[in-house]
Formats: sequence, structure tokens, C-alpha cells
Amino acid sequence: MKTILSTNIGRLRIIAFLEGISLLILLFVAVPVKYIGHNPDLVKALGPVHGTLFLLFIINTVSVGVEQHWKRSVTTKVLLACIVPFGTFYIDRAILRKT
Repeated sequence: MKTILSTNIGRLRIIAFLEGISLLILLFVAVPVKYIGHNPDLVKALGPVHGTLFLLFIINTVSVGVEQHWKRSVTTKVLLACIVPFGTFYIDRAILRKT
């Protein structure tokens, strides 16, 4: 029985989910706490975590794109999704689940 972690596309889906969650927490929780609450500690803690997930997402997207022989336009859409809030969730539903 295959698990989601046994394939590159499955690992990309997990990384996309985690990256999307980290972006939302950073934008909608940590940044307001920093500027409204004058406490930058949450941004300092979550920033590197999000940055690491962001880089993992990019590396894995390129890897899966090559492996799956995606057109350049598909790879570009997936890559752009990680900079838009909720983008990775949309891409998971629209592209990654179907692959």
C-alpha cells in the first residue's frame, strides 16, 4: 500500500500544505502581533521556519516538475502559488491531487 510520503508528489503536497499554513500564520497572526502588539518574537520564530518550508517547496516543485514532465507553465503556476495566501491549497486541489 502506497502512503503519501512514498512518492515525490505526495511529499510535495505535504510541504505545500505546511508552507501554506506557515504563510497564513505569519501573515495573519505574527505580523499583526509584531505591529499592533509591538512584539516581534513570533515573526522571529516563524520567519525561519516559513523560509525553510518555502525553499523546500521550490526545490521539490522543480524536482516533481522534471519527474512528471510538466510544461513550464504548470511548474510556474505551482511555484507562484507559494507566494499567494491560500495559493498552495488551490494548487493542491487543481494540480497536485490529479497528478
